[in-house]
Amino acid sequence: MTDTPDAAVIDSLDPAHPPQRIAPAPHQPRTLGFWRTLLWGVLIIVVFFIGQLTPIGYFLLRHDGAIDSLPQFELAMIQIASRSLTVSLSAIMGVPAILIPIYFAIRHTRMSFADYLGLRWTGWKNFALGVIGMVVILGCWELAAQLTGHDEKSASFMVDLLKTARGDGTVWLMVIAFCVAAPVSEELMARGFLYRGWSDSFLRVPGAIVLSSLLWTVLHLQYDWFALLNVFSLGVWFGYLRYRTHSLYLTMVLHGLNNLAATIQTMWLASGNG
Repeated sequence: MTDTPDAAVIDSLDPAHPPQRIAPAPHQPRTLGFWRTLLWGVLIIVVFFIGQLTPIGYFLLRHDGAIDSLPQFELAMIQIASRSLTVSLSAIMGVPAILIPIYFAIRHTRMSFADYLGLRWTGWKNFALGVIGMVVILGCWELAAQLTGHDEKSASFMVDLLKTARGDGTVWLMVIAFCVAAPVSEELMARGFLYRGWSDSFLRVPGAIVLSSLLWTVLHLQYDWFALLNVFSLGVWFGYLRYRTHSLYLTMVLHGLNNLAATIQTMWLASGNG
């Protein structure tokens, strides 16, 4: 007997031949997209800076000298903000200040916190690739700095911080802040939250890498333009690795190694300058 539409209807009414049900497609994981990522990103950056300003406000309240005028306030701010202890505590406070708003932002998606940010490790081959690429980039910029005379200018900020850290006995805290806390907080924001949302928008992966690297570079305005170009190029490389490996842990580790190398170089320069 050949199947006909009427036969199919009759079969569907037969308890022995129940109608086939097509399971609905599961909800695909969704990210926040461009605009919501941008708006949440602004809020995250604001909270991040508030967290970093908390130690400055604390030391300002405990300041010994009188602050009765604007010039005295500005002088006290410069003295406090230029201390390694203040800068280190600000970097450490940036970690919870980043994590809290990012957590609430990701709750608006169907993805887990770890999956959204790429909190997973990758293979050692990718790690080796990341190290080699970072060394090549840093080597090229170091050569360019020596040829143009920017090497000493770019390191002066870190040298001054290290001198105050030695005076306060907080070199260890400076190492933790620059080599652990700063990489964690900055990578969570740039290659974690911002890249993830923007890569699924009209920017696609290349635009997300460039834009997140630009915003990451803006966080380092204490350096001169030459050093900022260095920072941006590293950001692009980290962004590519984030795309290639889907691992934020990799960029965190590489970022920390880069800062550790810069800290060791600063110690060497400071010892040479007395």
